[in-house]
Amino acid sequence: MMQMRSRLLILAALTAVLIGFAVLHSSSAAPTPPAPQGLAKATFAGGCFWCMVHPFDELKGVVKVTSGYAGGQTKDPTYEEVSAGATGHRESVEILYDPRQITYAKLLDVFWHNVDPTNNIGQFCDQGPQYRSAIFYHDAEQKRLAGASKAALQKRMKVYTDVLPAGYFYAAEEYHQDYYKKNPVRYRFYRLNCGRDYVLDKIWGTSR
Repeated sequence: MMQMRSRLLILAALTAVLIGFAVLHSSSAAPTPPAPQGLAKATFAGGCFWCMVHPFDELKGVVKVTSGYAGGQTKDPTYEEVSAGATGHRESVEILYDPRQITYAKLLDVFWHNVDPTNNIGQFCDQGPQYRSAIFYHDAEQKRLAGASKAALQKRMKVYTDVLPAGYFYAAEEYHQDYYKKNPVRYRFYRLNCGRDYVLDKIWGTSR
């Protein structure tokens, strides 16, 4: 009887651990809702989404920056699935902004200066299609501006950044949101070791 009780306790403990692990790592992803009236969305892929939040977060007129997944086919993807390259998504950021305070052209400029457009296999130390850079446009005007900015940049360098229609954007798991604020030491360590700023300085120089 005691052995049976011990086995049941062990089984219950293991079940609790597995449930906790599943909750931590499962995706609660669902397509983000449309922009509220008066606001607009911009979506960019620039490699690791941790590093793409801060450049936009500090801009006047930007309401919210969400880390997530764009451009794939799988519904409700998890970080593990996307990082394995199994879903067709790219790590991305969705920017909710007020067009009365900041223009889409300005957001494009910030995007370009935070990516390596010449990299066709990923971004910085992260390689694979899930890390390739892209601009996901939400309407005809965004498409026009994105295409024009890419064409202008191609006069200076070979640009592999894709310009694609925006589909569903899935917010990443909560522990990825505002990672640079929640884990500043780990964030800086990752960014340094990935060589992101070294490469960006070589490409953009003082124009960053």
